[in-house]
Amino acid sequence: MSDLYDVPIHTLQGKDSSLAPYKGKALLLVNVASKCGLTPQYAGLQKLQDTYGDKGFSVLGFPCNQFLEQEPGSPDEIAEFCSVNYGVTFPLFEKIDVNGPNRHPLYDELTTKADSEGAAGDIQWNFEKFLVSPAGEIVARFRPGVEPEDKALVDAVEGALPASG
Repeated sequence: MSDLYDVPIHTLQGKDSSLAPYKGKALLLVNVASKCGLTPQYAGLQKLQDTYGDKGFSVLGFPCNQFLEQEPGSPDEIAEFCSVNYGVTFPLFEKIDVNGPNRHPLYDELTTKADSEGAAGDIQWNFEKFLVSPAGEIVARFRPGVEPEDKALVDAVEGALPASG
């Protein structure tokens, strides 16, 4: 397995980046979309960001248009939608594929993690969530129907937070 922090990604604005700036934080990586029945989960994701952001945690959003083309927007449209409708302050990255032959290398790594029922592999839908420890280990996978406020997800986030100095 390669180091998640070394996988090249681009910001929503197209600038070269990686997860390296987030090393040492607990991360929740989520494939997001603005025209999905699950889109209201943005509110819960932002609440997680607000609650734990100053405790060594960040949500990272990865727009994806693979599921019924529910993220058709341009980078500017995505940013505006998230800001205006949900007050999103967590980082958003470039629109990527999370399944199939053009799957982003980051998701090649993430999809090796099994969910609570032992199933790994392809992303089922928008808003699938992966919890990464401060050490860069994929520690949990939550399927799209698991709301950000779900006790199991919140407990996992709290358990993954870096130890306070």
